[in-house]
Amino acid sequence: MRLLALILALFLLPKAAQAGLEDKIAAAAPSGVVLVLDDKGNALVAQNADRDFVPASVAKIVTAWLALEVLGSDYRFKTRFYLDNDRGLYVRGGGDPFLVSEELELLAADLVAATGKEPFAGLVVDASYYPADLRVPGIEDTNKSYDAPNVALAANFNTIHAVRKGKTVRSAEKQTPITPLAASQFRKRGPKGRGRISLPQDDLTVSARYAGELIAAFVEKAGGSVEGEVTTGTVPETLEPVHVHSQSRPLSEIVKLLLLGSNNYIANQIFLEIGAHRLGGPVSVEKSLQVAETIFAEHGIKDAIELKEGSGLSPDNRFTTQGMAKVLEQFAPHA
Repeated sequence: MRLLALILALFLLPKAAQAGLEDKIAAAAPSGVVLVLDDKGNALVAQNADRDFVPASVAKIVTAWLALEVLGSDYRFKTRFYLDNDRGLYVRGGGDPFLVSEELELLAADLVAATGKEPFAGLVVDASYYPADLRVPGIEDTNKSYDAPNVALAANFNTIHAVRKGKTVRSAEKQTPITPLAASQFRKRGPKGRGRISLPQDDLTVSARYAGELIAAFVEKAGGSVEGEVTTGTVPETLEPVHVHSQSRPLSEIVKLLLLGSNNYIANQIFLEIGAHRLGGPVSVEKSLQVAETIFAEHGIKDAIELKEGSGLSPDNRFTTQGMAKVLEQFAPHA
């Protein structure tokens, strides 16, 4: 608080008095990284401004800027559905970061309207847009919601919010039905009482099957049904989509919610889409880093912003304050 008060005082003092205040800032936080600019971009204080630092969730601003530059504010993630001759239903995930229960309810209603209420013979989830060996730096194999793995099709940020009492598990959200897989995962990995857990890193098919179970539950709510099992696989090449669901939220709204909630899962879903959108699927961290570095070079900040992933979880992310100031300048029109 003392350092903040000193920095704020800069804007109230004439230039002659500012020099002494800079010395006080240096004394208050000698190893601190401080850059204060006026409205014309002139530095009022520049202390260690070229030294790199670990940005943590400040990295999400860079991801947001890159996404708006590459994808555009009106971009909408898509999820595609297919039917075979036996009325087997296939769903191909497109990396939508905001397939929350409310969105799945909309999706299911539109799907049933497009395909009819005759029962589906089964549901196959195709998550091949994200490679099975994809690992995002900084995300660890824990049950914490902030460590949720990134996959092509996931529900509710790839987490389960539930309440466990003895062997009984119920949903902690009125909008989200409890499914068999959700209950078994929460018994296995969840706390006693109320909590939110991520799906496991060591078997990403669990994420796909859970999303499939929730889709099936909402299809039933919409007047349809899935009579067979929910499994994972790939869409046959001969099939054409019978329904394409466009996310109801444009990217601009998702980015706003990302920054308000500092959601790691959303950040990296968006970050992975940046590379695939420009270089083609499937997604990869390397493709997104390649696109990011190209944009950094175009703005003269390639050496000032070293990004390893999109959320800030990786301790190997490194920014300088000068670099971050330039990012904020570019992000300003979107803000």
